[in-house]
This record gives sequence, C-alpha cells and structure tokens, in this order.
Amino acid sequence: MHEDAQPHGKRFPPHKHPVHGVFRNPNQPLIVFLTVCTKDPKRWLADPAVHEVLRSVWAEASGWHVGRYVIMPDHIHLFAGPGDVDVSLDDWVRYWKSEFTRRCHRPECGWQTDHWDRRLRRAESYLAKWHYVCGNPVRHGLVENPDDWPYQGEIHTLPW
Repeated sequence: MHEDAQPHGKRFPPHKHPVHGVFRNPNQPLIVFLTVCTKDPKRWLADPAVHEVLRSVWAEASGWHVGRYVIMPDHIHLFAGPGDVDVSLDDWVRYWKSEFTRRCHRPECGWQTDHWDRRLRRAESYLAKWHYVCGNPVRHGLVENPDDWPYQGEIHTLPW
C-alpha cells in the first residue's frame, strides 16, 4: 500500500506540518514525546551554555514538566507531562522557545516554527522511546557510549 493511501481506497495528502492536540484525561497518566528542531537546521544546540539556559527555562516554565531529554546539535527530544498551570502543549512550547531566545542573546539560535509531539499510551512506550532517544548521540557518531553524551538529563520525574 502506498504510504499515503488509506484502507478502503481513501487517500489523504502527506502531512507537511505535524498535527497537534494533546488532550488531558484526569483518569490517565499523560506523557508526551516531543521533538523540536533548530531553524534551517543549524547545529548550535550541543553547547554547555545552551544546555544550561534550556534547563533553566524548562525548570521555570511550569505549564508542563520536562522529564528526560537529549539535546542533539540540531534538535531536541524530550518527554513532558502536565505541570502546575493549565496551558496547552503548543503554547508551552512557544513560550519556552521564546524565553530561551530572549535569554540566549545569540543570533544563530533560531527555532523551526513547529514541533512534533506524540502522546505515549503505555509505560513501556516511555521506556522504549527513552532507550531509542538516548542512543541518538551514538548513532550520530558523537560518542561511543550514550552515558558519555553531556547534553542529556532529567528535570522532573514523570509519573506513569
């Protein structure tokens, strides 16, 4: 079957932009896997000063809590869960990108307008995604062991 063909002969155009909309259900845990890319994509993220500003912004942006994350040279993978303030995921991402840009004071530090997000359905998905994500620096030839990559961590423990 062609990649944009659907069962029963229905066809949908390929997505040019990610589809958003994470709905909160108070009866279910909510963890979202998020990917945010740099503009054009430029490789400025893997830097100690950038890492510190991102950690600071994420810790203060209380609408969503950042769990585990890996910062690659041109993109970030992170897991987020609802925080202390009721704000949409999209608004929260726009906020922390804007706040980072305001604090960073480096003209090369630009973001793609959009981001990719996916709600995880099971605790096993969180663990499997994390193992994949923390292996990114190895697959990209940046380190030999995932634990050697300095631009990763966890700000909040996200309960499943």
